[in-house]
Amino acid sequence: MFRLWAKVFKENRMIKDMVVCNDKGDISRTQKIFLAIDEICNTYDLSKPIWLNVTIEDFKKHDKTRFTQDNFMEPVDFDYLEIHVIEEG
Repeated sequence: MFRLWAKVFKENRMIKDMVVCNDKGDISRTQKIFLAIDEICNTYDLSKPIWLNVTIEDFKKHDKTRFTQDNFMEPVDFDYLEIHVIEEG
């Protein structure tokens, strides 16, 4: 089971969160992450974030990263979206 936790923060408070689960064993970890981000963006009506170099490096090191306004093409009404892989198996 693969689970990714998404949290939306505004003014240092978590205003929304959701956990996306994926038990498809026949796809790669990267594909699972992108599918989870697609589901998060559809749920929260967001454009897909752009993976900047700093975003990629944070995710590689910590299995967690933050998407700020710089990562989105359209304006967002929050400070950042944080994603965190909480289970892999």
